Amino acid sequence: MSTGHSEPFLVDELNDWFILAGRHLPWREPGCSAWGVLLSEVMSQQTPVSRVEPAWREWMDRWPTPADFARAGRDEVLRAWGRLGYPRRALRLHECARRIVDKHSGAVPTTVDELLDLPGIGEYTARAVACFAYGWAVPVVDTNIRRVMARAVHGKYLQGPARRADLDDMRALMPISEEQAGSSVGAIVQRIREKAGMPEIPVEAGTFFDGPGVGLGHLSNEQLTDVERSAVFSASIMELGALVCTSRVARCEQCPLVRTCAWRLAGCPEPTESERSAVARRVQKFEGTDRQVRGAIMKVLREATGPVDRDAIAHASKDEEQLHRALQSLLVDELVVDTDGKLGLPR
Repeated sequence: MSTGHSEPFLVDELNDWFILAGRHLPWREPGCSAWGVLLSEVMSQQTPVSRVEPAWREWMDRWPTPADFARAGRDEVLRAWGRLGYPRRALRLHECARRIVDKHSGAVPTTVDELLDLPGIGEYTARAVACFAYGWAVPVVDTNIRRVMARAVHGKYLQGPARRADLDDMRALMPISEEQAGSSVGAIVQRIREKAGMPEIPVEAGTFFDGPGVGLGHLSNEQLTDVERSAVFSASIMELGALVCTSRVARCEQCPLVRTCAWRLAGCPEPTESERSAVARRVQKFEGTDRQVRGAIMKVLREATGPVDRDAIAHASKDEEQLHRALQSLLVDELVVDTDGKLGLPR
């Protein structure tokens, strides 16, 4: 256990805002399994939630447990993955499910270290599942959280590249860390909502009090333990970055931290030219890239009823060298198999 040096106004006001205005997503429901949370985190990597939610529902109906998913064929998995992008995630998730079945009797592990031992599970996903599904008060850091931290805590509009110290920064804000609450973050939030008699559908961000930040902080401070406050905080700050403090615009008029935000208090300074250039270099284009060609090839194979001739993918790129390069990378990644000159999905 470690005790952070949190700013109560930041933790509790953000938690209250999240309890009141957080999105009702199916993987946040109190009854959602750890497998459902894990699936949502893998699907949400570099894919918008609006596209993830319908796919997540279909997958949970089809494969409600790791054991169900582990029995599926790889071709079936890739077809179901559809247009979510980065299909290697689907195959790694399939390997992950098999490991969960073989090593953990079909139950998703509960600790960060055990989760990190699973195929395809990195630092962020392991911490997110431990926190959101099992209530562990561990620091979770993604691009949304780093953006809010940069603005609200460090007074910079743009966050820099990811660094190991980001976890320490997040841990320092938490009332307590490395302890486990008795339930998932979704269950904790639902308990408070029901106790306070809140509406079923969350109110629009920024409209629930006379002004941003006014009256916030009492629910979290008075009704949650320090461990629960810490676990919910990771979800709260992430949601703020997704809905209000976004990369495109800072909706300060809707923000519960508007009165204490370091960037606002500093006069909303514009980012320097070097900071803008660093961000521009990190932005990935898609049009005309090998990744786009890979996607076009995968689309043909997903929709085919069986293996196809190479002519069937010729339209994916007018550049024969690029087409060859993209196909070879798919073969290396085992997303495509070549059987006697015909291309298909792995089985």
